[in-house]
Amino acid sequence: MNTMTLGRAINAGLRKALEDDSKVILLGEDIGKLGGVFRVTDGLQKEFGIHRVVDTPLAEAGIMGCAVGLAYRGYRPVVEIQFDGFIYPAFDQIVCQVAKLYYRTQGRVKMPITVRVPFGGGIGSPEHHSESPEAYFTHTSGLRVVAASNPQDSYSMLRQAIASEDPVVYFEPKRRYHVKGEVIEYSDLEELLPMGNARILRDGRDLTLVTYGPLVPTALDAAQAAEDEGLSIEVIDARSLSPIDFNCIETSVRKTGRLVITHEAAQTGGLGAEIATTITERCFNYLEAPPLRITGFDVPYPPSKMEEHYLPDLDRILDGVDRALGRPNSLTGLEA
Repeated sequence: MNTMTLGRAINAGLRKALEDDSKVILLGEDIGKLGGVFRVTDGLQKEFGIHRVVDTPLAEAGIMGCAVGLAYRGYRPVVEIQFDGFIYPAFDQIVCQVAKLYYRTQGRVKMPITVRVPFGGGIGSPEHHSESPEAYFTHTSGLRVVAASNPQDSYSMLRQAIASEDPVVYFEPKRRYHVKGEVIEYSDLEELLPMGNARILRDGRDLTLVTYGPLVPTALDAAQAAEDEGLSIEVIDARSLSPIDFNCIETSVRKTGRLVITHEAAQTGGLGAEIATTITERCFNYLEAPPLRITGFDVPYPPSKMEEHYLPDLDRILDGVDRALGRPNSLTGLEA
């Protein structure tokens, strides 16, 4: 077991995949000599060479097209999209080719491609650098979509994604790259929690709080703050966004009777809506209050000086908890 930052854990996962399988190839803008804009791939090109860690042109559609061709030839490409907002030029390739070819060829052609996407805000970046585009891809059948929130999952889920025969869109919370944690570098992937499973991070009895990626630490902070007021909140890290582990969430909500979902992406059409609707269908007779969503707003991501007002924080999450519990909140005022 080693202590690593989240970014270093991803680097370790990539290194292990490159060591174990000569068919693994990394593709991306500035990932080689520079080591990536976040230095996540630092040292890998020097260790494995320019034909395994490939600096590509600034052309996301071309990068994904090359990955499709490599997958056709039996390779396992790992593509880095430099920033979340840069993925849109590659959208056609991901949705129309990567997600469809297995079905189009009746299983004869597999697309074991991993698409690494640093996502979310909180780093003071300009336009197109702080978006949360995960819902676009969860709506696309044929793709697995996951989001790591801590160093151990960043290492483990990346190893699982690269080993998967399915294409995986792997979201990395860029504002958490420097968060440290203990990492066990498993050699046997069978020892790991399956990539499609959610994880209960904190047990509770009064309310279920579901999140993923960059907001997991914020949700845990909210649960700790609520405990000081005598509330017991169960916190679930969804981890897998497609498929979603609804069994885990359902079991929790049947116990607590209340559900709050929080994510950085805008509210309309977000993952929160899907989780809220499905859990309402499954747990209607167990719910004591309607599920609530605490999310980013339905506006373009704001300039960096305003992002703290856009991103869900501890206060907004706790206000949602109060609303779900029927306590005084921002809508009712201080009086219940």
